[in-house]
Amino acid sequence: MGMTITEKILARHAGKAAVAPGDNVWVSVDVLMTHDVCGPGTIGVFEREFGPNAKVFDVNRIVVIPDHYIFTQDKMCHRNVDILRAFCAKHGITHFYDPATDGYKGVCHVALPQEGHTRPGEILLGTDSHTCTAGAFGEFATGIGNTDAGFVLGTGKILLKVPATMRFVIDGALPHYLMAKDLILRIIGEIGVDGATYRAMEFCGSCIDAMTIEERMTMCNMAIEAGGKNGIIAPDDVTRAYVKQRTALPFVEEFSDADARYFSSHRINVADLEPSVARPHSPDNYATARACAGTPITQAYIGSCTGGKLTDFLAAARILRHNKVSVPTYLVPATMQVKNDLATTVYDGLPLTAIFEQAGCLPIAPPSCAACLGGPKDTFGRLMGDEVAISTTNRNFPGRMGSKSASVYLASPYTVAASAVRGVITDPREFL
Repeated sequence: MGMTITEKILARHAGKAAVAPGDNVWVSVDVLMTHDVCGPGTIGVFEREFGPNAKVFDVNRIVVIPDHYIFTQDKMCHRNVDILRAFCAKHGITHFYDPATDGYKGVCHVALPQEGHTRPGEILLGTDSHTCTAGAFGEFATGIGNTDAGFVLGTGKILLKVPATMRFVIDGALPHYLMAKDLILRIIGEIGVDGATYRAMEFCGSCIDAMTIEERMTMCNMAIEAGGKNGIIAPDDVTRAYVKQRTALPFVEEFSDADARYFSSHRINVADLEPSVARPHSPDNYATARACAGTPITQAYIGSCTGGKLTDFLAAARILRHNKVSVPTYLVPATMQVKNDLATTVYDGLPLTAIFEQAGCLPIAPPSCAACLGGPKDTFGRLMGDEVAISTTNRNFPGRMGSKSASVYLASPYTVAASAVRGVITDPREFL
């Protein structure tokens, strides 16, 4: 019996010829990532269990990216970064992206690939649930807790149960009014927030093959919103071109066998889909944008690891180029590179920054997770009361973006931009 791509990666890293769903295997970790929210806890576990003078497993395979609560006056947030800074200096960690210097990058899940830390066939673990984003590069990427991360920090190994794989075959050419966000919201709406619990979500098919790497990242990013252990897409020329431009490190590609056994198989024709919305207060509360049309909003938000990439801002610009927003519209690039690209990328004769300024959007924020995770009261874009927001982020639980009394609708950059113009939830096909 053949193996899936996820099973092959885990087998190779366990030194085994084969593994099967349910097997518990010790695997070697290629990259461990942590940030300012979970990093101090991870360090605490490491020093408690291995001793204050213990050595980390590999200074070159640990990536530390503060990104969640950076642009705030909150002293405790600053303390967390200070802890990371001191630890990285003590151990000589190669990849520490310091927000106090030019080394600051932005949101970890977008910065990791931009800096060459995501490679096919590897195992990437991070102290953040959306680490699964990197499955877009054909690797096993998943989030872990501080205790597991503290152990990995000292040993470079982790005990994992091999997940069963759910296969999603996405056929057809994506219509010009849809994005990956519409597709993944539809999938989550169909299977539920627990529909892929501790399973790999493998995406394939002609629609996936035609996607840019950033759109593939959106697909894998939200696997966790269905309870998935990881999302994954097999590497191809698109993957190789992106990765080889950013790292010279070698990698081993893996692919699912033709006779691989899947937990379930799902086939979707994108021609049948409409622009999607996740209504409050769960990512699986699916509806079409058309069905929600006319719902008043008080704020629009374009940003996060899910919706703050250059691709997402280009999509928003298609709608905002000759229109003005009628509600406060927040723009939060995921990384410094994306922010810089907004000033140099031209659409319809204007840089994206000029398009957003003419449309009446709020000034572009410094790159970070910002309001996607709520944060201190001075967090850019944070919901403070009974607001109704439409957002390109990934979660809309009560309090996720700040106020517990606020309501958050999730949607693609197309739908968010169209809704920002009208001041009510709007099907973007009215503009496209």
